[in-house]
Amino acid sequence: MRLLIAEDDHALYAKRVNAVCPEVQLVTGGDVRALSSAAGNCDVWLGQPDLLVPLLRQGHRPQWLQSTWAGITPLLAADLPRDYRLSRAVGIFGQVMAEYVLGHVLAHERRLFARLAAQVEQRWDHALPRSLSGRRVLIVGCGDIGQRVAEFLAPFGIVLRGVASQPRQQAPFTEVLGVQDLPEQVGWADYVINLLPDTPATRDLYDAALLARFSPQALLINAGRGSAVVDADLVAALEQGQLAGAVIDVCREEPPAADHPFWTAPRLLLTGHSSAPTDPSLMADLFLDNLARWQAGESLRGEVDFSRGY
Repeated sequence: MRLLIAEDDHALYAKRVNAVCPEVQLVTGGDVRALSSAAGNCDVWLGQPDLLVPLLRQGHRPQWLQSTWAGITPLLAADLPRDYRLSRAVGIFGQVMAEYVLGHVLAHERRLFARLAAQVEQRWDHALPRSLSGRRVLIVGCGDIGQRVAEFLAPFGIVLRGVASQPRQQAPFTEVLGVQDLPEQVGWADYVINLLPDTPATRDLYDAALLARFSPQALLINAGRGSAVVDADLVAALEQGQLAGAVIDVCREEPPAADHPFWTAPRLLLTGHSSAPTDPSLMADLFLDNLARWQAGESLRGEVDFSRGY
C-alpha cells in the first residue's frame, strides 16, 4: 500500500506511521507540485484539505482520504469528485476546545478585558464579577466536541442546554432540543456557543432575526464555522446593544479584509482560528486506528456522508 501524506507536519506523521506500519510505502511533503506526480499511485491520502484539493482537481483520486481538519468544506466543492471514502478529524479537539470556551466564559464573568481597558485609562474598575454557578450555557452542536465542552463546564455548576439536528437525551445537558428550537433558546442563554459544522442548513443561521432574540447580557462564542454568522447583522446587533459581546474564532474570509467591520466592532474579540489546533500526535493515532479499520473493510471514525456534508 502507498500512502500520500500532504501536511506541513509531514515528517512527524511519517515517523509515526513508519513505527507502526513499516510495510507502508510513504510519499510525503508539504508542496502540491512535488506531490502531484505521485498522487495517482497512492491508495490512501492523509493531510490538509487545502493541499489535497489541488490534487483532486488534477484528476487524481484516492480510495480513501483522511483529512487532518475537522472541517472538510474545501473537499465538498461542487467541481470535486465524491467517488472515494472521506473521513474527517474527530475525537481529538474536545479538550482544547473546552479549554478555549472555559477561558472566554471566565474572562467574561471576571471582566478581564474591561479591567484591562480600565487600567489603560488609569480608571479603577471595582465592578464585581459573577460566579459561573448558575450561568446558563446553550451549546449549539452536540457532537463529540460539544459533548466534551459540556462535560468540561458541568462541574462549575453551569446549567447546560444543547441544540442538535434532532432532540435527544444526552448527559450532562438538561435537555437537547432540535435546531428548530434555536430561536426560543437563545433568549434563555447567558452564553451561546456555536460549534456547528459548515452545511447548507447551518449557513447564515445567526442573522438579524435570530440575533434580535438574544438576551442583552448574552455572549456569543463562534468556534464552529464563519459561514454560520451573517457578519453585517452581528455588527449591527452589537452596535444596537442586542447582546453583550461576541468572541469570533472563525470567519468567512481568514484573515478578514482590512476594512472588514469585525476589526472595529464594539465588544467583539477576534481569536484568529486558534480555538482547537490539530495535535499531530493525536491525529496520527486517529489515522492509524482508521487505517486498521479501512484495511479490515470496516466503517471509519469520522466518515463523511457527502450528501449531508459531514
